[in-house]
Amino acid sequence: MSFSPKDGKKLGIALVGLGYYSYGQLGPALLHTKNCYLAGIVTGHPAKAEAWKKQYNIPDKNIYNYETFDKIKDNPDIDIIYVVLPVSMHKEYTIRAAQAGKHVICEKPMALNAKECEEMITACKKANRLLSIGYRLHFEPHNMEIMRLGQKQVYGKVTAIDTGNGFVYGGTDNSAWRLKKAMAGGGGLMDMGIYSIQGSRYTLGQEPVAVKARQEKTRPEFFNEVDETVYWELEFPGGFVATGKSSYNHNWGYLHVEAEKGKFGLEPAYGYGSVEGYTPAGPMHIPQVIHQAMQMDDFAECVRQNKRSRVPGEEGLKDMKVVDAIYRSLDSGKKEKIV
Repeated sequence: MSFSPKDGKKLGIALVGLGYYSYGQLGPALLHTKNCYLAGIVTGHPAKAEAWKKQYNIPDKNIYNYETFDKIKDNPDIDIIYVVLPVSMHKEYTIRAAQAGKHVICEKPMALNAKECEEMITACKKANRLLSIGYRLHFEPHNMEIMRLGQKQVYGKVTAIDTGNGFVYGGTDNSAWRLKKAMAGGGGLMDMGIYSIQGSRYTLGQEPVAVKARQEKTRPEFFNEVDETVYWELEFPGGFVATGKSSYNHNWGYLHVEAEKGKFGLEPAYGYGSVEGYTPAGPMHIPQVIHQAMQMDDFAECVRQNKRSRVPGEEGLKDMKVVDAIYRSLDSGKKEKIV
């Protein structure tokens, strides 16, 4: 199945799963995109479907539920499917979307483990569809500047990286899907730690080779299935070690870098709101953007040009190899190779 761009027209995106990230971030962001628009939705809740239909003027023929999902293949309005479901459903719906002839954005973390990531990448290649992971910060200019400063060694060789991401998980009801290992794959590490892992990787522009991790739980009765707070030492080629952490019990969100000629970094670094950066020359004076709008616009342009995304499935796979190794380290108490 070939893809022919629609002569300058916006490409249609369908959101699969209308939870907080869709209604709080992606839906609003799609009101600001230049290359794509919200064409359809997939939800198991009729009331949600009705509310979205009214708010975003979505025609009935572009509204699906999980039983009718595969019929989306016959809908020319929809070019891209954005999978915004619990992690345990990412693999299935990414593969089904590709088999339906649609290009796919899959939210992070990409899957429950690296093996699932590989299956998703293979399925999209087999269907000749593009796959991108929802790494919005690769399109956020402060984070992009950190990539440049670190990888180009603007302030000399990087000598230290410390990064953390997390929030205090409120409430006492641990029935939410994020706290169920079968659905989320893990806790703060899967949800928040991905950003810290990414921060270290894209500051250096290198892939880590080993990791040593430990965890703490202050609320074991609440986080009885998943990790609460995890600390790790991420080893890169040549022996460089970056320290990182993730949590469902601490409000963290920073990336601090030391280089031969000074310090630079971000704080706040990873949130949906404003990002603030600093360098030896002073604060970064960079305009704020809507991360998700930039991310989706870029992917729509990739689809138009049949060009690989800067955050393809392989990028999600690299992170999940690190996550898998961190969980192995937590179990073994030893340093584990990233394979």
